[in-house]
Amino acid sequence: MKPYQHIPIIECGEPLVPIALEKFAVESPHPYQKLGAPYGKLAPYYLRIGVLDSLITAQTKLQQLHRGWHIQIFDAYRPVEVQQFMVDYTFATALQAQGLTSQATAAQLQEIWEQVYQMWAVPSFNPDTPPPHSTGAAVDVTLVDENGETVDMGGAIDELLARSHPDYYANATNPLEQQYHTHRQLLRDIMYSSGFRRHPLEWWHFSKGDQMWAWLCQQENPTHPIVARYGRVCFE
Repeated sequence: MKPYQHIPIIECGEPLVPIALEKFAVESPHPYQKLGAPYGKLAPYYLRIGVLDSLITAQTKLQQLHRGWHIQIFDAYRPVEVQQFMVDYTFATALQAQGLTSQATAAQLQEIWEQVYQMWAVPSFNPDTPPPHSTGAAVDVTLVDENGETVDMGGAIDELLARSHPDYYANATNPLEQQYHTHRQLLRDIMYSSGFRRHPLEWWHFSKGDQMWAWLCQQENPTHPIVARYGRVCFE
């Protein structure tokens, strides 16, 4: 179990709603749909209504700072079946990248699985340990500028690399790398100002109301225990 999964969940029952995509920048078709992820008839761009309201607030704050800029939504609600697909896909991709096959040693396979699960949550159906995206409270985002160009964050979403860590460029001396850190901090600041918290290992992943969010808030203020209000939600 990951540390945040020990946080209790008291489900608030808030509905999962479609994101008004015209308010944001999005990639179409959805990145995981292009890979063949099993969404079925479900559209991938959904969030809990309170989380969506906060994301709209973050968008407004961004545009007060940078007119014409938008939050780009990479991923939002993710069924556990899609989580499983992406974990398997990431493992297979990492295996191939290292020139290994399914005949790799147990130690080699274990090392790759550890890399995968450093970033990806276990595709669990256990109601006490839901993957963050399956709660409808987590969202993967980046920024686009007034020309519709993706703002360079110094690394792509979902990379299994050290540069995915939010503060990877914090002590950079190269001006370009300093700019990457400035962009990541801008994204962090607008999301935090709307109540989100960021995954410790992923510059793009933010959540509000799930177990990870509650755990991160508790790290900031250990004397005030907090519970998660969003558990796994099944879209019918």
